[in-house]
Amino acid sequence: MSAGGESGRGPESGRGRRGVETTSTVSGTVSGTGGTGGAGDVVDDRADAKRTVLVTAHTGREAAVRSARLVMERLIAAGVNVRVLDDEAEELGCALAEVVPENGAASQEAELIIVLGGDGTLLRAAELARPAGVPLLGVNLGHVGFLAEAEMEDLASVVDRVAEGRYEVEERMTIEVVVRLNGSVLARTWALNEASVEKKDRMLEVVAEIDGRPLSRWGCDGVICATPTGSTAYAFSAGGPVVWPEVEALLLVPNSAHALFARPMVVSPRSTLAVEILPDTSAGVLWCDGRRRFDVPPGARVEVRRADVPVRLARLLGVETTGAPFTDRLVAKFDLPVQGWRGRVRSG
Repeated sequence: MSAGGESGRGPESGRGRRGVETTSTVSGTVSGTGGTGGAGDVVDDRADAKRTVLVTAHTGREAAVRSARLVMERLIAAGVNVRVLDDEAEELGCALAEVVPENGAASQEAELIIVLGGDGTLLRAAELARPAGVPLLGVNLGHVGFLAEAEMEDLASVVDRVAEGRYEVEERMTIEVVVRLNGSVLARTWALNEASVEKKDRMLEVVAEIDGRPLSRWGCDGVICATPTGSTAYAFSAGGPVVWPEVEALLLVPNSAHALFARPMVVSPRSTLAVEILPDTSAGVLWCDGRRRFDVPPGARVEVRRADVPVRLARLLGVETTGAPFTDRLVAKFDLPVQGWRGRVRSG
């Protein structure tokens, strides 16, 4: 496993466009981008509706189970309706929680999904959250946890903020991924972090394409097409650049390519990337976020472009002014040496 914990792909990171949504349990209104984002303000009157939060956890970790129970107890005590997934209900053991199947209905009409675990657990929850536009709030119990908003020691204050409705929502770019062979679509899926075309047994022979034009042929272990969120996941492990939150871009990262030109590239978010496996060579496999797997036969191509639907992440109010911007996350997560830094001289 790599440094990223559960996903096995490296530490996830990067933020997308910040939303302006705030939730108020006093006024019963939500203002901001709403849904999957967009311009303008919307007002959603929730004064008469009981708030619902879905809680999901890595039940293979005792710390995650204990933390989930604490979260559910505090939310229920605050008058919030709590949901749990049916395959986690027995381990989490909250009699007052609503048990729901792990499908699209689990997140319908939920205000938030609280995820306790590593980034792999959050990527799993994103599959439930994305279609409904429900924000995810991650509490990191893994190793690096770039996608998570809080650490386990902050759990009580995090739950209190949720109960009081004090958080913001930001959007993360996702990618649409299509596998084609001779004009037929073999697979269609999406990813938050990356789509990785990888070898099965023998080295891949591929040609990379950007916006309909050939870029280079490589013999390689694979090619990673990543979002800014995925720039510190598998792409990072393969030597790709770290992309800051405000940047909207796509990344193309060759993995162990045997070529003079095999540099990672950052391209426009409006570009379409493609990776073709040459005919009469070894087959490959496509992994999306380390969770969804598809076989890619010789002669097939994998096309990647920005998707219309983002993943929404909840951020606690004050995050930009209380020591947790992206730079600070990098320093903390990777234990980067910053001794000797004096910073700008500030007058009193």
